[in-house]
Amino acid sequence: MFTHIKRFPALSRVTGLLCLLVLFSGCSSVYYSAMEKMGVEKRDILVDRVGEARDAQSDARETFRSSLERFQSVVDMPNTGLQKKYDTISEAYNKSVNAAKRVRDRIDSVENVSVALFEEWEDELKLYKSASLRENSERQLGETRERYSSLMSRMHQVEKRMSPVLAAFEDQVLFLKHNLNAQAIGALEGELGQIRQNVDSLIRDMEASIAESEAFIRQFRKGNA
Repeated sequence: MFTHIKRFPALSRVTGLLCLLVLFSGCSSVYYSAMEKMGVEKRDILVDRVGEARDAQSDARETFRSSLERFQSVVDMPNTGLQKKYDTISEAYNKSVNAAKRVRDRIDSVENVSVALFEEWEDELKLYKSASLRENSERQLGETRERYSSLMSRMHQVEKRMSPVLAAFEDQVLFLKHNLNAQAIGALEGELGQIRQNVDSLIRDMEASIAESEAFIRQFRKGNA
């Protein structure tokens, strides 16, 4: 179980208003500038969004795990009405789709603020008068980028693995919808083994990504980034 990370209260209080500003301006820089005026830096927003992406992946992990159990239950209870079976796996599929969308949205939000953060960091390197301090900051920038790159690689791996799992879930739902008969259940059972392997693999990737998100957040919290 991941350790709870305390969020910045300012983010939750003003997010609605600032999102409207971004909507009307069409520019994320408006949001970041407004947050900075309130004392919330881009690095704080990045850490917060990494935490949100971690939470979304954790929720998705449980949703996919639960969905797999529902698909299994359809096969394990042959005497259950076919319509009820369809309703069960259709609901599980829809929940999985929504969970996957939340993960993708959170990853996009992390990437959005990271671009602004790294661009600002690079620009501010030019402002140093001290060569030694500039070199030290440049080294920290490189290290932070490496950690961030590793983190995003994990997240995108999770993102890619969600698609084939969702596709397999959708196939099962469509097959049962179009073939509401006893023979359909037997065919579903034959596909379930591969789906389970895909879900298990996806969950392992999610857990690795969640762990790396935790490490990234801890490193920022220590002030070493």
